[in-house]
Amino acid sequence: MQFLSDSHGCEGWKGEMAERICAFDWRLTELGPLDTWPASLCSTVQLMLASPLPMVMLWGHAGYMIYNDAYSQFAGGRHPYLLGVPVELGWPEVAEFNRHVVDTCLAGGTLSYRNKELVLLRDGVPEDVWMDLYYSPVANDDGVPSGVMAMVVETTELVRSERLRQAAEDAYRADNERVRLALNAGALLGSFVWDVKNNVLSADERFARTFCYPPDQDLSNLPQSVNESRIHPDDLAWVHDRVSHSLQTGEPYNAEYRVLRADGSYMWVLASGACEFDEQGAPLRFPGVLIDIHERKIAEESLLKFTRNLEQRVASEVDARLAAEEQLRQSQKLEAIGGLTGGVAHDFNNLLQVIAGNLHLLARHEPDNANVQRRVSASLAAVERGAKLSSQLLAFARRQPLSPAVCDPRQIFDGVGELLQRALGETIQIDVQLPQDPWHINVDRNQLENAILNLAINARDAMKGEGTIVLSAINTRLDSTFCAGKGIVAGDFVRVVVSDTGVGIAPQMLEQVFEPFFTTKADGQGTGLGLSMVFGFVKQSGGHVEIDSTVGEGTRVQLYFPRSLRPVLDEMPSVDLQQGGGHETILVVEDNDAVRASAVELLREEGYRVLTASNGDVAMQLLLDGAQVDLIFTDVVMPGLIKSSDLAAWAKVQTPPVAVLFTSGHTRDIISRNHQLSPDTHLLGKPYGPEALLQMIRSVLSA
Repeated sequence: MQFLSDSHGCEGWKGEMAERICAFDWRLTELGPLDTWPASLCSTVQLMLASPLPMVMLWGHAGYMIYNDAYSQFAGGRHPYLLGVPVELGWPEVAEFNRHVVDTCLAGGTLSYRNKELVLLRDGVPEDVWMDLYYSPVANDDGVPSGVMAMVVETTELVRSERLRQAAEDAYRADNERVRLALNAGALLGSFVWDVKNNVLSADERFARTFCYPPDQDLSNLPQSVNESRIHPDDLAWVHDRVSHSLQTGEPYNAEYRVLRADGSYMWVLASGACEFDEQGAPLRFPGVLIDIHERKIAEESLLKFTRNLEQRVASEVDARLAAEEQLRQSQKLEAIGGLTGGVAHDFNNLLQVIAGNLHLLARHEPDNANVQRRVSASLAAVERGAKLSSQLLAFARRQPLSPAVCDPRQIFDGVGELLQRALGETIQIDVQLPQDPWHINVDRNQLENAILNLAINARDAMKGEGTIVLSAINTRLDSTFCAGKGIVAGDFVRVVVSDTGVGIAPQMLEQVFEPFFTTKADGQGTGLGLSMVFGFVKQSGGHVEIDSTVGEGTRVQLYFPRSLRPVLDEMPSVDLQQGGGHETILVVEDNDAVRASAVELLREEGYRVLTASNGDVAMQLLLDGAQVDLIFTDVVMPGLIKSSDLAAWAKVQTPPVAVLFTSGHTRDIISRNHQLSPDTHLLGKPYGPEALLQMIRSVLSA
């Protein structure tokens, strides 16, 4: 650790990865303790940490990974778990490629790649990436190659933009070539000479055929009446005008017009020539040529039509972009409000937990005091109301833990039907519409039922308790135009719709209906959190929600959920766990002193042996010092270098693994990238009561 003990002003030597490298237990790897590392490795690691380029050291035959801060950004969701991991295990999707790299460099070779295409799972989903990669051997103190230094420069955006540029250039070149060929494809249709002074027209055979003169016609004396009779009536005046202009000014004659062909169709020609004058300046003769420009004119008309269509498409694209930008602004506004409400809910839940914990302990210590029990019950009821409000805020902020499962919309509608009828009353009719074979969706069934119930209650109130509510599910495919700015990608979706024929919502209010505490109802008739909960749940489920309404006609709310191709699994019967205490050792990690004290007292009363830590750093030190625990009960959000997720990662790799139970009023740090808890994550939301805590602990210990 000596070589990183002083940063000497270098930001990289005091950055996140420098701290993680020092804190990592390298005794679990072939590198051994940090203070036994060879000098060459230490100096190379210092060089790497100081570099702004993403760099990673692969040490030994296994390629144990040591990397800098820039590489941690490149690693995405796999950071920090790549540290100290063999490269083939850290990036299993490209294991064969990395094996070749390590073997080549340990043999003294170097490798480099320009715009190397790989498929990586940095955040749990496959993505195509392009990178410039440079690999070189690193020697140990004896001068023998013992590691590989890799520099990684991601060029994904550059490659994609270059491909787009090349495609646009190829398309432009092809269009330009077609236009050039169309302009130059005209064939000579003949030549003519007009004796202006004697008014005699002569020409060659090709000219005569073009104007359909009789086969035996004298080419030295062509009647101009035949010529003019074949010119399109709409073009004749134009031709006369151009001829007169050339005779008067001496300027070159160029006229494009249509000539009637033998089959009754018209062809475009270009007549080009110039007037010659005698010594007195009087017109003498008028020679010229006739050129076939029919294909060129057709091409020009097509180009003009294309241009007009392009203008329309550009206008449509601009309108679509403006609409998408407005959608994005609205989404960003709701995201900002969500972040604020989530933070408020976190602090509020901690306060509620302190109150609830002490109330429960007071009730246990005064079981025979009726006044105490009555006052505690009333206070706990208020805590529950506060917890419900906090839960609604978390739903809008997309921070509620979900338990999604693949289900058939028919299951949802069957389950919610009776509940709706009881909640809405007999004067409300429910019209359920389902396709013959609805697609499956992956959602939290309870949350979806709550969302439908909230929307149905809003619809009932809008219809003043009488009318028909239509509840439907529709299989639909959304294209990229529809999805622009909405935070979803094109594909198959199931659209769940709740519509009514009520009073409707004014247009100026529609943009605010999903904001928390905004309501169109009279004072005292709504909290303003119903639609906010629906919005947060749908977004957290990877979907999209829209509302459209017409004043006096009704409102329609549409929930879009991505289609799932997985089958519906049979529901497993729940098993009631025996509640009660135990003899196990529990490590309670909580930075709030009051919350920690109440939890510790309750657990000790139940017979558990309890160790405590005020943050993740203290907890990890206890565990590394040899503390033997059966379960880690940890808050999610805590100060310090070691996060609760780091404790869980440590617990998972122990033999046997140590159980972990999270608790939080705000789950942002353990909710995965798709806004859902992983199946092996156990969470107890704040505020919780003694029964919930004890039952959850027994459940996790028995798992």
